[in-house]
Amino acid sequence: MEISTRAFCILLVLVLNAVKITLSVEDGLLYLDYYKETCPLAEEIVSRNVEIAVLKDPRMAASLLRLHFHDCFVMGCDASVLLDNYVDIISEKQAGPNLNSLRGFKVIDEIKYILEEACPLTVSCADILAMVARDAVALRGGPSWKVWLGRKDSLKASFDGANQFIPAPNSSLETLIANFNQQGLDVEDLVALSGSHTLGKARCLSFRQRVYDINVEEKHDKYRRYRTFRRILRSICPESGRDEAIAPLDFVTPAKFDNQYYINILEGNGLLGSDNVLVNEDHAGEIKKLVWAFASNQELFFRSFARSVVKMGNINVLTGVDGEIRKNCRFVNP
Repeated sequence: MEISTRAFCILLVLVLNAVKITLSVEDGLLYLDYYKETCPLAEEIVSRNVEIAVLKDPRMAASLLRLHFHDCFVMGCDASVLLDNYVDIISEKQAGPNLNSLRGFKVIDEIKYILEEACPLTVSCADILAMVARDAVALRGGPSWKVWLGRKDSLKASFDGANQFIPAPNSSLETLIANFNQQGLDVEDLVALSGSHTLGKARCLSFRQRVYDINVEEKHDKYRRYRTFRRILRSICPESGRDEAIAPLDFVTPAKFDNQYYINILEGNGLLGSDNVLVNEDHAGEIKKLVWAFASNQELFFRSFARSVVKMGNINVLTGVDGEIRKNCRFVNP
């Protein structure tokens, strides 16, 4: 019996979809539309609740994106960052880079509660973090991207890993490159993902060294072109005290996801030391070219950011029989 080309193509798609569903469980891979059959409204539920959270608190967009980043850099994208202290688990929330800094946990709790009502023990907390990062960026005018899903949640946390692998705000360029390489990310990923600092705020504790380091000032500001910016930062952040005072990472368009971050650091107006090393270090040639490219072309930045955040979202994921689907993102299942 002959079969038309169109009918053959339809049959082939159906077969590939069936294979895809099988592979996602057995071979530990992530796939698009992972919850299409098991929880078809999952992405809509996440998106709607992220929108509500960001409308209530615009700063929450940056906080949700940051949760995904801090999760993936410690043991992989497994929602370990969401675990509270319990029995032998020491929460990553208590680690230096996260303590009194990470936000958005209640938003994740609310989303998880609704998803558990709709589809019990189906959508992982790790996948929720990946989806909220995408939706938060899009809501602030940034790019959107397809989120690959099927992650499982970790059964443990790594307090030491959070202290070791999350980049510090005063990291040198060499440290940043090594840190990202350890996660399988290259210099383009480093520069693109640093662009997430177009949103959000940082504590005085994170940028004080950058503001009062006289050696840096003399080396990179010999023409004193940036005195006004430094004076503003010093008024917010004195040499001692007021550690929790905050300043926007991007003073120009603080609530918009755009390429202004790169323009800022080229002008010497990056808030964090780890921002400015992308252009200030003597050996930052290739990296500085990328900064110039993203500063000149927002669409190029958006494409690179979306590609890099998807790549980051695949770091050491747990799938198949590894990990679990937590009922409560703060605790492993009984």
